[in-house]
Amino acid sequence: MNIDWVHFTPLSAAIGGLMIGAAAAILLLFNGRIAGISGILGGVLSTKQQGNGWRWAFLLGMLIAPTLFYFFDKPLSPVIETSPWMLIIAGVLVGAGTRLGSGCTSGHGICGLARLSRRSIVAVLVFMATAFITVYIQRHVIGG
Repeated sequence: MNIDWVHFTPLSAAIGGLMIGAAAAILLLFNGRIAGISGILGGVLSTKQQGNGWRWAFLLGMLIAPTLFYFFDKPLSPVIETSPWMLIIAGVLVGAGTRLGSGCTSGHGICGLARLSRRSIVAVLVFMATAFITVYIQRHVIGG
C-alpha cells in the first residue's frame, strides 16, 4: 500500500481542526445541540422530530464544503482500495455501532471529549481500539 505523506501539512490539519471545533461550539452555544452527525442525520430521518431546518443546513454544509473545495482549490482524490461490498458492510457496521454506542465519533470525539464526558472518553477509547484491531486484522491476518 502506498501512502503519500507529501500532502499532509500540519498547518492545514490544525486549521481544519479549529474549523470543526468552532462549528461544534457555535452549534452548542447558539442552538444547544451537540454536533453528532449520526444524531443529526437520525433526526432528519425521524418522523417524530420537529424543526429540522438546522439539521438540513448542517448536512448540506457537509456536502457543499468539499464540493467548493474541489472546484476552487485542488481535486480531492481519495484512493479506495476495497470492494463496494466491503464499503457497504463497513457502513452498516458503523451505523449499528453508533446506535449501540449512543453516538458517533463526531459526537463523542469532538463534543464529548471537549466537555470531558466520561462516557465519551470511554466511547472514543473503544472506537480507537476497535479501529486499530480492525486494521490489523484486515491488513495482517486476512491480508487485504
